[in-house]
Amino acid sequence: MLGLRTTAYIVKDLAQAKAWYTKAFKTEPYFDESFYVGFNIQGYELGLLPEGNETNLKGENVLSYWGVEDIQKELERLIELGATIHEKPINVGGELLVCSVKDPWSNIIGLIYNPYFKLPE
Repeated sequence: MLGLRTTAYIVKDLAQAKAWYTKAFKTEPYFDESFYVGFNIQGYELGLLPEGNETNLKGENVLSYWGVEDIQKELERLIELGATIHEKPINVGGELLVCSVKDPWSNIIGLIYNPYFKLPE
């Protein structure tokens, strides 16, 4: 196993989602096609997939957490952009804090402040 590479969100309107995620993650997509929009977030892939004709259920059984330096500040910023609170910030041990929001398409975006986790150099 090489570790996580991509988190993909399914959205109803790819153009609106691309604009929203560009603001939310403060970066432009590096890959932009009608079937997929990809963002490079500090070396990790955030992907947007358009909904198909079938109904795709938005599950809460898997959460991806994006690392942040200030969880409250990022939570407030995402709320200002139109996200809604899924889980308020909670301490999960030591200095670890997590929370999550739902984007305008009901996808869950997790945030984590984890001063203990370091990427290998």
